[in-house]
Amino acid sequence: MGRKKLQLQRIENKSRCQVTFSKRRSGLIKKARELSVLCDVDLALVIFSSRGRLYEFCSADSLASILERYQSRIAEEAVASGAPKAEDPQAGYSSLHVHDELLKIVQRQLEGPNFEQFTATDLLQLENLLNDTLTEIRAVKTQLMMGSIRTLQEKEKLLREEKKLLEGKIAAGQKSGNDTTAAAMATLPLLR
Repeated sequence: MGRKKLQLQRIENKSRCQVTFSKRRSGLIKKARELSVLCDVDLALVIFSSRGRLYEFCSADSLASILERYQSRIAEEAVASGAPKAEDPQAGYSSLHVHDELLKIVQRQLEGPNFEQFTATDLLQLENLLNDTLTEIRAVKTQLMMGSIRTLQEKEKLLREEKKLLEGKIAAGQKSGNDTTAAAMATLPLLR
């Protein structure tokens, strides 16, 4: 049995829509990360939610460098195809609007995360991610500790065996030492 084809429609239920958006967003970011690693490409992904929340992913050192490359490429293409027509005032406005949004993204990237902007769902996802990571760390720590315990138990076993051998040698030495002492004592009255 295969998966049945999903009809692409707007999801009316807000909670289902939010869950779908969250899952698909994380899947998209995962795919972007895989693409950047597998194909060794610089990749920038910018997502705006229906609430206006911004999500981004950058595979390069900085989002600013990718955006600069993008802007220079757009400028080169504009020069190659000719300047935008003066009769289309929306072209200049949309370019300024995109530039303004890109600057905001770069500024946010430089400032780091702003935790006040997170929604409850985002914080729950972050908490779940932290819990999962903590569980993995604890599992690795437990494996390392169990390996250390096994090594120490093997060492203890070897030391116990060595102790038994040494005790046997000492007992044999004392026994042979007692025999020589008894023989010496037996010969002592003869010497007198």
